[in-house]
Amino acid sequence: MSADPPEAPSGPSAPARSLIIACGALVREIHAVLGQARRAEVDIRALPATLHNRPEAIAPAVAKLLDKLAPRYARVFVAYADCGIGGALDRVIREYGAERLPGAHCYAFFSGVEAFSARAEADLTSFYLTDFLARQFEALIVRGLALDRHPELRDVYFAHYERLVYLSQEPTTALLARAEAAARFLGLAFEHRPVGYGDLARALDARFSASVPP
Repeated sequence: MSADPPEAPSGPSAPARSLIIACGALVREIHAVLGQARRAEVDIRALPATLHNRPEAIAPAVAKLLDKLAPRYARVFVAYADCGIGGALDRVIREYGAERLPGAHCYAFFSGVEAFSARAEADLTSFYLTDFLARQFEALIVRGLALDRHPELRDVYFAHYERLVYLSQEPTTALLARAEAAARFLGLAFEHRPVGYGDLARALDARFSASVPP
């Protein structure tokens, strides 16, 4: 996913191709939701999931890609939520007439934004994993937060959490075991909620289904 999408043809006969600029944590799920037929008309460009360790860099990284790629496409969709950056991403994508996923972060749109909001108070002390984060827990959480080198930081970073909630998309026995191991590592109670693709599927279906034959 590191190479640029192919140069989209221009001119009156150019196909109405679409571009998705995606968080690297969502690429697998986006491919699954779109399916082979729709992927044929959509280019996907991923940014590193590690940007979430410094969220202030997300909006500038998306802006750089939009500036470079948006003119080639009839439609541009940004597969990020707000991601805790206080509207900075919305200000960027408005400049290019793009859209983004609903909600404050991926946990909300996988759960369904309304359902997630309804549980917000009860989940105030919950730490979330998705399928991607269950797979990448060691890389993004343990090594990404230097817990392997400074284990004492675990109780600093996670002092206010009581429970790890695994919001699964397509859970397997191996992923469930990884999520349970992550909860043990963090010293948190474990809960599994199979939520599927939630509002990610609904958002992509609404925007990229028109050109797909029935």
